[in-house]
Amino acid sequence: MTDHNAFEHSGPDSSGSLAASGLLAGLGATIPLIAAPMAGGPSTPALVLAAAQAGGLGLLAGGYKSPEQLAQQIAEVRAGISAFGVNLFGVNLFAPNPVPIDKDAFVEYTQSLRELAARYNLSLNEVDALEDDDEWEAKVDMLVNDPVPVVSFTFGLPPAEAVGRLRKAGSLVFQTVTNRNEAERAAALGVDGLVVQSYKAGGHSGTLTPATPVEQVPLAELLDRVRSRVQLPIWAAGGVSTPADVREALAHGAEAAVVGSVLLRSPESGASKPYKAALADTSRTETIVTTAFSGRPARALRNAFVDRFHGAAPSGYPAIHHLTSPIRKAAAAANDPESINIWAGTGYRDATEEPAADILRGLAGGS
Repeated sequence: MTDHNAFEHSGPDSSGSLAASGLLAGLGATIPLIAAPMAGGPSTPALVLAAAQAGGLGLLAGGYKSPEQLAQQIAEVRAGISAFGVNLFGVNLFAPNPVPIDKDAFVEYTQSLRELAARYNLSLNEVDALEDDDEWEAKVDMLVNDPVPVVSFTFGLPPAEAVGRLRKAGSLVFQTVTNRNEAERAAALGVDGLVVQSYKAGGHSGTLTPATPVEQVPLAELLDRVRSRVQLPIWAAGGVSTPADVREALAHGAEAAVVGSVLLRSPESGASKPYKAALADTSRTETIVTTAFSGRPARALRNAFVDRFHGAAPSGYPAIHHLTSPIRKAAAAANDPESINIWAGTGYRDATEEPAADILRGLAGGS
């Protein structure tokens, strides 16, 4: 049985690299780094395999995929990961926590998008807002029947019954939280650990209350707050992009650091060509938390879409996500960075075109 009170982390090994500890070491990791699950394309089997190659853990993004698509990606990872002598990967799922859309607001926002949609020869349906649960139950059933080492949840809290089934199947279960209250609620479900995410994270916030702005608490302080209430292993996320950030997170009780934006320009990232180019564009200098793309708060680089629609965007997830998705996909295909979601955390400037394994080793302090 893993000691959930064992927060101490190992110091550098003989190469100067930080060593994995706790649950992550028990899975076979050698460095305390995790490649974040970035839904919508950036997280690929290749990125997960690169994390394993570096000695860390990669998480496949189960969001926006059918169970069949997710199963195929799991199979790809399993086929390649044996070369590293470990079974070191996981899957992240969106737990249902819908933000209902006001019908009138949906119609109004749809109308405001028509001109942009027409640029890509798209027509938008302003009558039917698509509200779904991302095939939640089918994905949980699949992971119970064909277990993976780690399952993590974000957006909402899964039922305790689902947590129990996954743990019984042999998976470690982690829950994304953004404050102490959420951490206590997650611990009550019987999860194995927490992903503690700060406000600096790129992409969607894991907040359980998306209508309320996430408090702007530095990650180190947030870790201290959570640890004062909940004695579970913690993986720290949000704005981690340098070796110093990793060491600070570990110094404040995290077992590992979760990184996403810093990997987006790597060859293994599935981010689109205009997405990667935008991250390297020195004229883009500001990230903003907006509901313009999905109806749920997410941090992105400013572009024309944000400037035009940020103030007009209603809350409403997943309805707004489904509404804008065809526009974003068409813009990416047209190599247009002004109409895509450029998800980026505050440390996005540290993203490079290096191989992902090298980036992760560097963050761990190794050569």
